[in-house]
Amino acid sequence: MNLPTTLAELREAIAAQQDRLTARQRDAARYLVENPHDAALNTIAELARRSEIASSAFIRLAQTLGFGGFKELQRLFREPLQGGNARNSERIRHHGGEQLLEDPTDVGGILREFSRANIVSLEHLAEGAGQASIEDAIAHLQRARTTFVLGLRRAFPVAAYLSYALSRVGRRSVHISGAGGTLAEQVGAVADDDLLVAISFPPYAKDTVEACRQATARGVPLVAITDSVLSPIAQSAATVIEVSDAELLGFRSLTASFCIAQTLTMGLAFRDWQSSTGGLSHDRLEDIDC
Repeated sequence: MNLPTTLAELREAIAAQQDRLTARQRDAARYLVENPHDAALNTIAELARRSEIASSAFIRLAQTLGFGGFKELQRLFREPLQGGNARNSERIRHHGGEQLLEDPTDVGGILREFSRANIVSLEHLAEGAGQASIEDAIAHLQRARTTFVLGLRRAFPVAAYLSYALSRVGRRSVHISGAGGTLAEQVGAVADDDLLVAISFPPYAKDTVEACRQATARGVPLVAITDSVLSPIAQSAATVIEVSDAELLGFRSLTASFCIAQTLTMGLAFRDWQSSTGGLSHDRLEDIDC
């Protein structure tokens, strides 16, 4: 096993070795991946305090991944900062957020803070770290006979929109809603020449996790739109698109997730039209109304 030398390689190593990690090591890995600045700038004792995960879990995680100790692993997080490439937009506000409202009765203040949180999410997304995954997901969409889209709880509106948008660009698409207790039957209709796109964020919907497990066990390809390669729906996915939506006082933004859905749909539309006509035309988008 080659020792990871970049953050991208570290993410891949964590995803590949999940079965070897204990539950607490997976928690430690998830915290590091979701909080790269904290991982770079804090001592292991401070990380343990902030994450409420024992220091030993971070140390054992580093050793399981092949590092001599935690400091060697931590260098991967520090190198981007030393290179001057880090941006404040990477400080996405997760799990309770970093921002408090000065006056909760001020509706204008609430609007401003939600707007800022959404801007943070979009700036992070625009840095383009997930472009390769989006390209891969579009290739899966092109090959699929029918695309089934699943997202429950807060992911439900994103799934509904993605399914609608795919149908508007001429693709067979089914929104798996689970209405009337029919989730198992709807998932059972997905064939191995179809594609399942699953969307889920913490706390992950158990029904979504189980649906992904059942579908991939039957050979159905899965594209996961989620927060981390450590997400339970990412483990068996052919492609994982990571989305860091910001959070404000327990309300997680959906702005970046919707942007991913729009990018997938438009990217697919242009690929399809280029394949069929050999050219690209923006005029064809005018009647889509997405």
